[in-house]
Amino acid sequence: MAGGLLDVKGLHATVEETEILRGVDLTIKAGEVHAIMGLNGAGKSTLASVIMGHPAYEITDGQIHYDGQDLTELEVHERARAGLFMSFQYPHAIPGVQVGTFLRKSVAAVRGEAPKARAFRQELQAAMDVLNMDRSFLSRYVNDGFSGGEKKRLEILQMLLLQPRMALLDETDSGLDIDALKAVAQGINSLSEESGVLLITHYNRLLELVVPDVVHVMIDGRIVQSGGPELAQRLEADGYEWLMPASA
Repeated sequence: MAGGLLDVKGLHATVEETEILRGVDLTIKAGEVHAIMGLNGAGKSTLASVIMGHPAYEITDGQIHYDGQDLTELEVHERARAGLFMSFQYPHAIPGVQVGTFLRKSVAAVRGEAPKARAFRQELQAAMDVLNMDRSFLSRYVNDGFSGGEKKRLEILQMLLLQPRMALLDETDSGLDIDALKAVAQGINSLSEESGVLLITHYNRLLELVVPDVVHVMIDGRIVQSGGPELAQRLEADGYEWLMPASA
């Protein structure tokens, strides 16, 4: 092991017997922000889902270690309790469940006990202040009729309350206007300095607000290039063709 907070070694994974990940190596240390970019279908979202333990995916080879612990046999809720968090590209609506109730139960599930009401209200208000969210938001039903920006703010609000040590953020910037993008970026930047972040994105605009330590490019289930923020800028300007395998 390389001693990172998250160590992925030689990871191969399939979904419905189709191989998606074809040997991914990735190490993220505490306090680092890593971005993964790539064309649709490259395996970016699959990588995050496999790390989080989504049951639809099967690991056929390789290892995932988090904080020195082998994750491969842990269920999703066990990974969440260990300090992993994943935001989804398309969060689901939960009609009939108020946001405030959902957040309190999420915190209780991860911490293993319900938070004290007064302390939780203080935590919640502080997190909402970071994201410039009004308290009326708490009485709405989870993602029911939410705009894209509201859905993403709720994901980041949940992250701030849970304070994960490893956050996997799948296209958190997708469909956001500039104000929502700035709020989401502020939330990500306010995460503990002891936490690692894996950002999956198509665009450099989020990476101008959340500056990554490392940018990776994924093509056909593999990380084919890694570099600093300048790599994202080149991708924005030149696309991915210069990284594609030469045709026979």
